[in-house]
Amino acid sequence: MIKKFEEMSLEELWQLFPIFLVEHKSEWKDWYELEKTSLKKILGANVIKRIEHIGSTAIPNIWAKNIVDILLEVGRIEDLARVRDLLVKNGWLVMSESPNRISLNKGYTEQGFAEKVFHLHLRMTGDHNEIYFRDYLCQHPDIAQAYQELKLSLWKQFEHNRDAYTDAKTDFINHYVSEAKSSNF
Repeated sequence: MIKKFEEMSLEELWQLFPIFLVEHKSEWKDWYELEKTSLKKILGANVIKRIEHIGSTAIPNIWAKNIVDILLEVGRIEDLARVRDLLVKNGWLVMSESPNRISLNKGYTEQGFAEKVFHLHLRMTGDHNEIYFRDYLCQHPDIAQAYQELKLSLWKQFEHNRDAYTDAKTDFINHYVSEAKSSNF
């Protein structure tokens, strides 16, 4: 019998959804564009202040998890809950919430990953360090390659521990976000 997500331990979830990196796929941009169109239909144009393709799938020529990350910014705090509720009604799963941030996923099933998987980072306007990081790496292919090497070196070590994998990349990411901001990039 297949367990439901809410019945699974964190370790069971990490086994079902391991870190798995693949070579860059040009179709990730198309996945993003289709999902962006869908999100605009669900939410309406007025609530969305910014929507961007972020994460490694938005950086050319580097390996990434086969998961498209999307940043969606809203202008009012009350829009966060409203958008969350609309997305849940349309197949998104809430993964975490804090006062000004909500993370949602789509494409996770009790059997594992679906063909297309998305992470949506719902934020208030201006909370977008990921854009600085993406743009900096797109303009500095040598840094993008260094990031790829870091990710490849961490992959097998943290294959079944997504939090540790993310934590191990944090210093690198924060360094280049700071570089991007300080260089008026």
